[in-house]
Amino acid sequence: MTALVELPASASPLQVRRATPAQAAALRERLPGLPRLAIDARRLNDIELLAIGGFSPLRGFMGEADYRAVVRTLHLADGAPFPMPVVLPVSEDEVTRLPARGEVALTFGGEIVAVLDLTERFRYDAREEARLVYRTEEAAHPGVAAVYAQGPWLLGGELTVLELPAQPFAEFRLTPEQSRAEFAARGWQTVVGFQTRNPVHRAHEYIQKCALEIVDGLFLHPLVGETKGDDVPAAVRMQCYQALLQHYYPRERVLLAVNPAAMRYAGPREAVLHAVVRRNYGCTHFIVGRDHAGVGNYYGTYDAQRIFREEFRPGELGIATLNFEHTFYCHACAGMASAKTCPHAAEAHVTLSGTRVRQLLAAGEAPPPEFSRPEVARILIAAYRAPAAAEAAS
Repeated sequence: MTALVELPASASPLQVRRATPAQAAALRERLPGLPRLAIDARRLNDIELLAIGGFSPLRGFMGEADYRAVVRTLHLADGAPFPMPVVLPVSEDEVTRLPARGEVALTFGGEIVAVLDLTERFRYDAREEARLVYRTEEAAHPGVAAVYAQGPWLLGGELTVLELPAQPFAEFRLTPEQSRAEFAARGWQTVVGFQTRNPVHRAHEYIQKCALEIVDGLFLHPLVGETKGDDVPAAVRMQCYQALLQHYYPRERVLLAVNPAAMRYAGPREAVLHAVVRRNYGCTHFIVGRDHAGVGNYYGTYDAQRIFREEFRPGELGIATLNFEHTFYCHACAGMASAKTCPHAAEAHVTLSGTRVRQLLAAGEAPPPEFSRPEVARILIAAYRAPAAAEAAS
């Protein structure tokens, strides 16, 4: 784990792209004459983060200079650190019917959600992006597959967001402005963010509580945007988080909110993106564990920790990482541990693969309590058995 360094949240100003009442009124007068472009759920996730300042310092979808700089250097063209493309791809047909410059209304489900001030359009090399950002050109990688499925053109320009569609977890959709205000109201000077797209198991709980020993508060910030099909649904995960916090955490030291981002499965690069987003939400520290944001065997176990020290100067990101090794329950130690603290052989450790956990849950069996809290296991068993019961009844 890295040394604790206090970093003020005020060091990272927000670029909020929601329309003011005056801007919205002026835009609505022009909307009938604007060309329209339908966006998908992934782009809607990005627009929400742009609207609330979660992707600061971005003010919209990347233009060519920023896109190429980010892909090749993990920095924007002006040198500001930003690790992954945030882009608006379009097809050949779409780019043909849109103007080269000017305002474009972006729609989702037939409703206008934002207006793009289109300033440039450009082609890009999808394989280069795959190779440099995802470290593989294999279409079996879900992030690479998403890039390959995009249109061959990217549109760049600043964004003004009018109105986002109703989203689940409304009470947990804090904006960065709101989370920063809540941290201040609680008197938290140091806040550690935790990223997850999975239920929190004992290993996650252990490293979160280790971090809580040295900071004022924990920001549990699960990702609820688009994920791959075999991930645990967000609604189920949210039940798990609430049950865990109710029974095992000091309520005054933990804040639960949701991150609307889509999952990219980009390993090291996405770990940095997750840290940047949590910096914008007001976190001073960010937990990076084993194979953060990884998928399959595309990334080394601790590549996501190395990228922070190899690609960025100390303090450059405005947030410090707390690095943890793989943790587990050790029967010989009679407690949670890691390779740094446990001298015993693997036979004494409780470790289960994701496949084995899913098999247990589908069979109505709880993973051992050393792996998962019983309250969490009960929620997951009910969720895994419901589809099977529905199929049997049909």
